[in-house]
Amino acid sequence: MTTASQHFIDANGLRLHVTEQGRGPLVLLCHGFPETSHAWRHQLPALAAAGFRAVAPDLRGHGKSACPADIAAYSVLDVLGDIVALVDGLGEREAVIVGSDWGATIAWQAALVRPDRVRAVVALGVPMMGRAPVAPSRLFPQSADAWFYTHYFNEPELAEREFERDVAATLRKVYFAASGDAGPRDRPDTPNPFGMIPRSRGVLDALPDPAHLPRWLPPGDFDVLRSAFTASGFRGGLNYYRNLDRNWAQQAAFEGRRIEVPALYLVGERDTGLAMPGMRELIQSMDRLVPRLASSEVIAGAGHWLQQEAPDAVNAALVGFLRAL
Repeated sequence: MTTASQHFIDANGLRLHVTEQGRGPLVLLCHGFPETSHAWRHQLPALAAAGFRAVAPDLRGHGKSACPADIAAYSVLDVLGDIVALVDGLGEREAVIVGSDWGATIAWQAALVRPDRVRAVVALGVPMMGRAPVAPSRLFPQSADAWFYTHYFNEPELAEREFERDVAATLRKVYFAASGDAGPRDRPDTPNPFGMIPRSRGVLDALPDPAHLPRWLPPGDFDVLRSAFTASGFRGGLNYYRNLDRNWAQQAAFEGRRIEVPALYLVGERDTGLAMPGMRELIQSMDRLVPRLASSEVIAGAGHWLQQEAPDAVNAALVGFLRAL
């Protein structure tokens, strides 16, 4: 089996950093926030061993990839341009797109918009959702005293100041709070930590700072992620949230389209997203939008960082789905 290598690819006018391993059909692995390509460290060797070419990019604004200054440069369609250009830059015609968190949204939209370049799609955590009747800025709640966390993220420099004050503490708190280690999401003492936020406080104020890193995130791997965000800051990742309304407006052009390629959906039993009202119903009805959905699987005990928390279960499901294509 080949070893992993890291290099840069010029794609869509940007210099993007990628980690790749293996030979065979191309599988692109798209991370979420706050993560980098290092989130796929368990999947790269497993896919390579199974006969696939696994490539995990640092998405624009993350890790060692370029970080455009313009907030408007972080819409989903901008990132899809990167994905298509990456496939070209890797000398391939098509790829299976795998994504978690924001990467899952990107994966779904890539399959929706460019089925000619996407053989299949695998999404972790975030289901395929139809276009909301109103823009997110109107959909998500806010009041004089509190606002939904996406409104907080939408204010330029506000979350950056909070998150970059102590990068290590930020990552410890966020990773633990959204992980399965925090406990079931249906108990009063373990609600979704990413919901309504008092306007007088920040996101991190209500999150516990664990005494120890989660068992699935050894110190060496945590240091890789900490070093990445110490260097890049959090602005690039937060800019994805600042384009939620723009994404919604652009999706009007694809209203009524369905995902017509094979698909797989995986979610952790303790994913914070499952605590959001209506999320379970969306998942149960997803086959209306994804008629070739092969399976929708819940991974016991795992939280939002599914590929890191439960790598064996994710790898088995992923390899099984890919081999069946």
